[in-house]
Amino acid sequence: MAAAYRGRFAPSPSGPLHFGSLVAALGSCLDARAHGGAWLLRIEDVDTPRNVPGAEAAILRTLEACGFEWDGPVLRQSGRLEAYAEALERLKADGFAYPCACSRKEIADSATRPAIDGGLAYPGTCRTGLPPGRSPRAWRLRVDDRPVAFDDRLQGQVVQQLERDVGDFVLRRADGLFAYQLAVAVDDHFQGISDIVRGADLLDSTPRQIRLLGCLGYPVPRYAHLPVAANAAGEKLSKQTRAPAVDAARAADELVGALRFLGQPAPAELGRAAVRDVWSWARENWSFAAIPRRRAISLPA
Repeated sequence: MAAAYRGRFAPSPSGPLHFGSLVAALGSCLDARAHGGAWLLRIEDVDTPRNVPGAEAAILRTLEACGFEWDGPVLRQSGRLEAYAEALERLKADGFAYPCACSRKEIADSATRPAIDGGLAYPGTCRTGLPPGRSPRAWRLRVDDRPVAFDDRLQGQVVQQLERDVGDFVLRRADGLFAYQLAVAVDDHFQGISDIVRGADLLDSTPRQIRLLGCLGYPVPRYAHLPVAANAAGEKLSKQTRAPAVDAARAADELVGALRFLGQPAPAELGRAAVRDVWSWARENWSFAAIPRRRAISLPA
């Protein structure tokens, strides 16, 4: 018997909900409902310097105004630090994690190739032990040259060789905060997530999460990475690119725009209907097969 479907939407409270986030929320929610599954909400606030006061409350208000209904209480990463610490201790004990003394400047000076996500592949300086007289700054996961491959429901087969494409990656940062990769892997297991539907901007992170799940002995979910919304310059909509917030007063119209972005032929007049009517149409007409198999789609100026 197949495991029950459990999906999730996991925004970071670094700013208001924008159109790209609405697309991810809608796609993940409708896929869960189409499978008769649960849809959970997680606030990924572990990166505290990026958190904006009031952003979480604004995100929740916008989701509610747009008619989203999630199952169970909201999970917040800020309340899960003990779980991340326990997972890190397991990785240390099993020989997967090691301390690193390198600063960003030292990595920049010694790295020989870029990482797949635009940074620098860690050159392995501290793999065999800390240099004499140095203290640990961060903790990293030891990777190897075995390929990590998975079949994405939208983007097809993805293959990464972590040693070449990323290098040993950070689990706990020099500032003491737990890294996103560790927190998300631990939380997806804790919440029993079977299916992850999210933006394709996270596609390159997925092999790291799969490797972490394997090291921790956790099952790997199915993945589907939706095309991300980009501005006319081809930049992903984000706080950094000054993406406007979703207008809760125009919730129905915003939802119709997100449905059309996802390839669903929602009629334009539905944008003037009640929010509940938009959801009724979306549930009755949802077609996963209609979602464009692309990493990004630029919106009109």
